[in-house]
Amino acid sequence: MKQNKYDDSNFFSAYQQMPRSIGGLAAAGEWHVLKALLPDLHNKSVLDLGCGFGWHCLYAREQQASSVIGVDISEKMLQQARDKTNDPAITYIQLPIEDIDFTSEQFDVVLSSLAFHYIESFAAICRKVHAFLKPGGSFIFSVEHPIFTSREEQDWYSDEQGKRLHWPVDHYQSEGLRETKFLTENVIKYHRTISTYFNDLIEAGFTIKAVKEPKPSEEMSNDPWMKDEERRPMFLIISAVKE
Repeated sequence: MKQNKYDDSNFFSAYQQMPRSIGGLAAAGEWHVLKALLPDLHNKSVLDLGCGFGWHCLYAREQQASSVIGVDISEKMLQQARDKTNDPAITYIQLPIEDIDFTSEQFDVVLSSLAFHYIESFAAICRKVHAFLKPGGSFIFSVEHPIFTSREEQDWYSDEQGKRLHWPVDHYQSEGLRETKFLTENVIKYHRTISTYFNDLIEAGFTIKAVKEPKPSEEMSNDPWMKDEERRPMFLIISAVKE
């Protein structure tokens, strides 16, 4: 299912109010970890899958990437990205991630931030990315952690006073579709286990270099909104290489 909630006006309006939509990468709790896993981008060709507002594309060019392509299904997202971008070396393409089709060995780096849990077949994406990467190329991405996606409710278990007691995990081994509430709408996500993420990468020909379950940065840890984020991982970040 190729889902595009972001071009719904009410949903997009709510998304625009999120801290990471306003503050960019500095407001993304996992960015400090993802950033550390990125290779040297100088003179590299970069593909960003699910580029959203274009924050990662802009960062890649700040690091002197030679060219950057950002792909997103949402025209509203891409309009925001284009409004922020004044750089002929950055190209934005409106396209579902599932439909990407580039030249073999076109890119040095493929990255993606919090997009693949909306994609039904991660294995198919791995095969495509492996084909598009040059030998030695890097594939770095973040997703919502399988502990977070296992249940459709995706929320804390709280007592009658609203105190958060624990984060429940259930149906972990039952991979597949989850319909859950995000912002103003029900959205479709796809739960898969950590081992599936690993094995899909390995079977596509990748070598896994690093796996991270990031905590909020030290600067964010004092934010009351972030105080419970160290009690369970919300994100999974993986770095892999095409040998």
